[in-house]
Amino acid sequence: MQKKTLSDIAIQGKRVLMRVDFNVPLDGEKNVTDDKRIIEALPSIRKVLEQGGRLILMSHLGRPKGKPNADFSLAPAATRLSELLDCPVAMAGDCIGTEVMQQVLALQDGEVIMLENLRFHPEEEANDPDFARELASLGEIYVNDAFGTAHRAHASTEGITRYMQIAVAGFLIEKELKYLGKALQDPERPFVAILGGSKISGKIDVLENLFNKVDAVLVGGAMVFTFFKAQGLPIGNSLVEDDKLELARNLIEQAAQKNIRLLLPVDVIVAPEISATAESRAVSIDAIQDGMIGVDIGPETKAIYRREILDAHTILWNGPMGVFEIDKFAEGTIAIAGAMAEATASGATTIIGGGDSAAAVAKAGLAEQMTHISTGGGASLEFLEGKELPGIAALND
Repeated sequence: MQKKTLSDIAIQGKRVLMRVDFNVPLDGEKNVTDDKRIIEALPSIRKVLEQGGRLILMSHLGRPKGKPNADFSLAPAATRLSELLDCPVAMAGDCIGTEVMQQVLALQDGEVIMLENLRFHPEEEANDPDFARELASLGEIYVNDAFGTAHRAHASTEGITRYMQIAVAGFLIEKELKYLGKALQDPERPFVAILGGSKISGKIDVLENLFNKVDAVLVGGAMVFTFFKAQGLPIGNSLVEDDKLELARNLIEQAAQKNIRLLLPVDVIVAPEISATAESRAVSIDAIQDGMIGVDIGPETKAIYRREILDAHTILWNGPMGVFEIDKFAEGTIAIAGAMAEATASGATTIIGGGDSAAAVAKAGLAEQMTHISTGGGASLEFLEGKELPGIAALND
């Protein structure tokens, strides 16, 4: 998708309405506990301020169910942003209305205001045209830099573009399109995808889309047991989708027809229960006993997957290899993260598709050693499925 960006427009003296994703976690004292999403938006924010734009930021936070709720105020995010920018960030009492309009019109070049939570109004998620028009009236230029919500057609992401002539992508969305888009359109080969997570049903569309692009797919997570059961292997008490066995067989056939190497684990870690104190051990995939649950990929699989990753030039990862929330069952996931860091150091392009994989890479302390970590779990998944993202499609070509 070739979209205009912040670099293509003049900003000086203009009111720039920017959709960001400041849906950040807060503690009991209303402090931001993880400011990664705010930091990701800084390049676009700084660009507007340095070029003398008058910046109006808008975002949602949490699920306030369409009405004002102080627990979901964006004020803590505005406070954190002002610390990061080392300049004041004004906080509006709402995101629309006469008072907000007066505050916005009073902005000087290089000043910034944060609108209150968009989802205090049910019209935001309903993509209500009147609400979108009212938001649009606050600015002269629209910038979308919220990749995490680009797969949603909301008033602030899609509806608003109908009422603004200039609607462009911010630098974060530009970066997401560059890495995810290039991986899908023109990857350096070999191109390897690593897919984990608990259910095949959540990844069918991704698998089918990637089968037209990749050279190999490495599968981990509980979804492997649906593949194993489909092949007549014992799975004990492991998680399985019995209604997806035929689909699993079809996917194995599709991969063979398209000459794609679909790699499943050769061994797994099993335990009698999913708990930090459970006794666990590695077994071959044809030796999972009754009563045992598969919780991670095994050591042989880790070694095989590592070799595949190190031989690749483009690697895309979405979904953990096991129950990574429990440290002793996180070893497979952390091994994948380590192999990807090695691959990056050797010149490969490594892309993490947001969500749990991003959390796993952070847990392993290897986030800095990846080429790109997507900021949108759901958005990157839909992008990988080949779906159009409404919040991006609506921007100026």
